[in-house]
Formats: sequence, C-alpha cells, structure tokens
Amino acid sequence: MADQDLFKKVLSHAKEYGFVFPSSEIYDGLSAVYDYGQQGVALKKNLREYWWKAMVQLNENIVGLDAAILMHPTTWKASGHVDAFNDPLIDNKDSKKRYRADVLVEDYVGKLDTKIEKEVKKAAKRFGDAFDKAQFLNTNPRGVGYKEKGAAILKRLGKSLENEDLADVKSLIEELEIACPLSGSKNWTEVKQFNLMFGTKLGASAESATELYLRPETAQGIFVNFLNVQKTGRMKLPFGIAQTGKAFRNEIVARQFIFRMREFEQMEMQFFIPPGTQKEWYAHWKETRLKWHHSLGLGAENYRFHDHEKLAHYADAACDIEFRFPFGFKELEGIHSRTDFDLSSHEEFSGKKLQYFDPERQENYVPYVLETSIGLDRLFLAVFSNALQEETLEDGSSRTVLRLPAVVAPTKVAVLPLVKKDGLPAIAKDIVNDLKWDMAVAYDEKDAVGRRYRRQDALGTPFCITVDHQTLEDQTVTLRHRDTMAQERLSIAEAKAKISEATAFQTWLKGI
Repeated sequence: MADQDLFKKVLSHAKEYGFVFPSSEIYDGLSAVYDYGQQGVALKKNLREYWWKAMVQLNENIVGLDAAILMHPTTWKASGHVDAFNDPLIDNKDSKKRYRADVLVEDYVGKLDTKIEKEVKKAAKRFGDAFDKAQFLNTNPRGVGYKEKGAAILKRLGKSLENEDLADVKSLIEELEIACPLSGSKNWTEVKQFNLMFGTKLGASAESATELYLRPETAQGIFVNFLNVQKTGRMKLPFGIAQTGKAFRNEIVARQFIFRMREFEQMEMQFFIPPGTQKEWYAHWKETRLKWHHSLGLGAENYRFHDHEKLAHYADAACDIEFRFPFGFKELEGIHSRTDFDLSSHEEFSGKKLQYFDPERQENYVPYVLETSIGLDRLFLAVFSNALQEETLEDGSSRTVLRLPAVVAPTKVAVLPLVKKDGLPAIAKDIVNDLKWDMAVAYDEKDAVGRRYRRQDALGTPFCITVDHQTLEDQTVTLRHRDTMAQERLSIAEAKAKISEATAFQTWLKGI
C-alpha cells in the first residue's frame, strides 16, 4: 500500500471502527481537535499504562505526579514560554495558506531521504543477498550527495532559527524552490514568529480576572513541585518525576490527523541529576527509551535518532526519536539535557530556593535535568498506522487486519458461540464472565463466524475463542490467532492461560 493511500486508509479505518472521531462533528467539527471513540480510548489508555509501568512501576527512583493544567502566570515567564515559545510562520500569497517555515524545509529534506531509500531499494534488488546497505549508504555518490545536501540544509536552518534570522529562513525556502503544497505557488510572504500559548482568565468578573494560560507542556508542573516530591518522598539524586496529561498549543498549522493537534496528551519524565553527570545520563536515556519503543515490535528500521541542530534556550544536548509515519520520519519522542535552567529560573522568579543537599558531596546545588517527552497521540498514530495492513490470502481473498501489539490492543479476546442455539451462547457468556476480571473481552454472536473473525481482525483483537458443539462434550474451545489465523483446540483454562501470557505487560517489557 502506497504511503499516501495508507494514510487515507488510516483516517477512514480509525473512524469506521470507533477509534478516532472529528470533534463536534455534527457541527462540522473543529480544526485539529479530535475525540477518541470506544476503541480508541481503550488503545490510548493501554499505551499510557504501558509507558507508566515501564517508566514508574519498574524504576524504584521514579515517581508519579499529576499537576494542574492551570498554573500561576509567572510560571510561564520563568520557563521562557511568554517570550520564546514561538513558531516561524510563512504565508503563501496565492493560496492564502499558512505554513510553518521550518516544517516546509524539513519536509524538503524528508523528500531527499525518500530518494535515498529508493536508491537503496534499487540496489538491493540488483545485488540480492550480496547487498551491503551500510556500505552502499557510505559509498553511493547519489545517496551520499542527497545525505550531505540534507545535512547542510538542516544545519543552515538551525543556525538561522537560533540567531532569529527569519529573512534567511525565507531565503532558504526560495533557494530550494519550495512550493505551496496546495497550489504549487512559490509566492511567499516574510517569515514571522507566532506565540503558541492559549490565553484564558480566572475570576468572577472581567475587571478582576487574572490572565492565565492553558499549559503548553506538562514539564513545568514537575519543576515547581520538585521540592515537594523530593522532601515528602525522601528522594535522593538521581531520581525522576513522571507525569501524563493534557497540554494545549495554538497550532496555526495543525495537520496530519492526530499528529499535530491543539489539544494533546504528553507523557514526560524529568530526571534530576548532579551537575556534571548529564552526558552519561543523556546517553543512558537515549538507549533506554529506544529499547522501550522497540519492545512494541513495530520494527527497528522504523526508528532513528535525529540530533537537534538548533538547541532550545535551556538545553546543552537534544535529540528526537523519529518514527516512520505514513508521511515520513517525524518526531515521536524528545530527549533533552535541560541543564539547571528550569529550577534556577523558577528559583529566581519565585524567590524560593529549589536546591538539593547532596550528602556525598556535602553541598547544596540546583540539580540538572534530563527530560524524556513523548506525545501519546503521536504514539497512538505510530502504532495504529504501523498495524493497519491489507493482506491477500491464499484463496485470493483479502482481509483488513489491525496487527496491534497484543499488550495494548483494546480487546484481548472475543468469545464467539458458533451458533445462537443449543446452549452455546450460555457457555460463551460464562467464559466472558470469567475472563473479564483479568482482561478486556468482547462477546459477538451476530453473522457467520468467518465474518466475525474479520470484524475482530479489523478491530485489532489478537485472539478469538469459538464455542462449538464439541465444547458441550469435552469443555474445549477453538483458539484463533489474529496474525496467523492459526487455530488450536484447547481447554478453556489452557486458552485463558495462553491469552494471559501473550498479552501480559511482563511478557512485553521483560526484554528492556
């Protein structure tokens, strides 16, 4: 399936099967705002829990927090968001459409990456088993040229943004002859900065109301609670504070379904460390987080690191874990060495000391911070788009199958009576009532069993239990596997044990 066709299929499938709906759809919707349906909310919850167990439950020195969305307005002055939380925007004069200037350039470089991949595929086909991909990437003149050109473009873009040289960003767009994706026009305005925070008010009347912001990130709630957690939890450095929750950004150029939304959910962990140890911990969390992503089984080839050319004002090192979405490699998770900027800045603006007494060093200091931050909605899209597949079967027919990792699938097993008579539904419902204490289970008795299998394949349900007339005789059932469509005859207890093991967090996370 072509990438563009896959993305259209993702949008259609997500709505048709109850995963994601446009928000306020009966009123024609609200741009870049989406609701998660009955299947989507379960998948999202399972992904959040998969992250939480790996990050908090399995680490003795990482604890959780749930900070408020509304915070004192000085918080955002201290964090730099009031002055520096901007996106460089550019308008096309002919189409009247607005774009993020940096994204236009990054998409251009993404097309160079696609050209490199095409060269690789052609060479692999030509050389067969003798093909050495690494050697080819380092020696093929055309591929090396594309790679060097892309690196030079991103380096210039990063430098221009760091120096706030927006004129050079426009010059770069013009030199690369980047056209408006909608109209093909190259008639651009100047590049301007736009602050992304949503404003709101707190108070009973307009005259006395306090100007507030909806939080654009969850991290600041962790920083302002650093001492509360450290003292009440008697935490010793290094330790982390993790949080999941909603954040809000007034994205002017929101696009690509749930990849970039105005209301979204983050899963962040701020890891507090002694100054001077940040390089070691930066490397540690890069490796740890990539292993976590790989544990979902989406394919190691679909991930890569991208080091930032332009560092945020608070960072001394930063990279993204990028995932191959249907529209190319894009950021999935950020890993940042934030130095002591956050706590030092809040200390300055609040007038309160935010320091840690280190018994080994026998001194007080402001800790440094290593951050891992992942967008839950982007993770949802990565998993969903990777899982959705059209498969041609041996008999020439086809099926749509959503190969979700079993550990995060909304429903773990569907129980199906072969027919709606002869006592089979009663046995099936007894099985449902037993299983539902331990896992999410569905019951389906409508249509022929083959159609029910296809329906569960499309929903991503990894297992089906079919109750038939033999069940009446020996209490065995047919266990069907979604991915292979293989069927095996097992006792009810054996089927339950097999499903439990295949969908358990321990099964999936023990490898990391």
